[in-house]
Amino acid sequence: MAAGESSGSVVRRILLGSQLRRLREDRGITREAAGYSIRASESKISRMELGRVSFKARDIEDLLTLYGVTDDAERGALLGLAREANVAGWWHSYGDVLPGWFQTYVGLEGAASDIACYEVQFIHGLLQTEGYAHAVVTRGQPQACSDEVDRRVALRLERQKLLVSERAPAFHVVLDEAALHRPYGGRDVMSAQLRHLVTVSEQQNVTLQVMPFAFGGHAGESGAFTRLRFPESDLPDIVYLEQLTSALYLDKRDEVAQYERVLERLSADSLSPEESRDLLRGLLREA
Repeated sequence: MAAGESSGSVVRRILLGSQLRRLREDRGITREAAGYSIRASESKISRMELGRVSFKARDIEDLLTLYGVTDDAERGALLGLAREANVAGWWHSYGDVLPGWFQTYVGLEGAASDIACYEVQFIHGLLQTEGYAHAVVTRGQPQACSDEVDRRVALRLERQKLLVSERAPAFHVVLDEAALHRPYGGRDVMSAQLRHLVTVSEQQNVTLQVMPFAFGGHAGESGAFTRLRFPESDLPDIVYLEQLTSALYLDKRDEVAQYERVLERLSADSLSPEESRDLLRGLLREA
C-alpha cells in the first residue's frame, strides 16, 4: 500500500466526521440522540465527528437514515468514504511502540501538503540521522530494551521517506540554536547530524532556519509546535502540540491563526536559509 493512501485514510476519517456533524446539526439532532440511534454513547458520536475512531458501515447507514439522507448517490459516497477511512496506515505495524495519540499525527503528517514547525529541544524527527535518533530515543526511554529502541528509530526513519516521496510536502522548520548545541550521541553523531542538516536544507521542498541565541527573546516563547496544512479544501489547518503522555490538535481558526502569526514572526526574525547553512558549517568546523 502506498504511503499516501494509508496517510489519506486519516484525512478521510476527519472529513467524514465533519460531514456527519454538519448533517446532525442541520437536522437539530443532539449527540445523545444520535448515539442512541446506533446503540452508542454521546462520547462515541463526538469521537466519530472528530475523526478519532474507525467507522462501522451499519452505524453510518443508521446515522444517515436518522439525518434524512435518502439519496442513494449521497449515501453511497459517504459509505465509500467510510470504507476508505478504515484503511490501516503503514504505521499500524509499529503499534507496539507507537502511542495511540501519536498515530493520528503520523497519518496527518503523511497527508499534509505543507508542514511548518518550531523546535527547541531536538532536531525535528523528519531531519534526524539514525545515530542521532538512536541517542534521543535511548535518552528518552531509558528502560526500553534494545529491540524497542531499534523499532522506535525505524519508525522515525520510515516517516522521513515522506520528504523525498513523489508527493513530498513543503517543509519549513525553525530550529532554536539550542537544539544544535545540545549533544546527543557524542561528537561523531552530532557532526553527522549537522552535515545532514546542511544537505537536506538544500532540498527544494525544505526550508530550514535557525533562531540564533544572539536574537534574545522571540515569538516562540510557548514552545515547540507544528502546523499542518492539507490539499483538501474541506480540511482546516491543524496545530499539533505534543505533551509527555498525550497531544493536542487545534483546528479552531482563531487559535491556528495565532500560531501562524508566531511562525511568521519566527521566520522573519531567524537567520535566512543561507545564513542558517553558514551557521551549521561553522559549527561543523568547531566540532
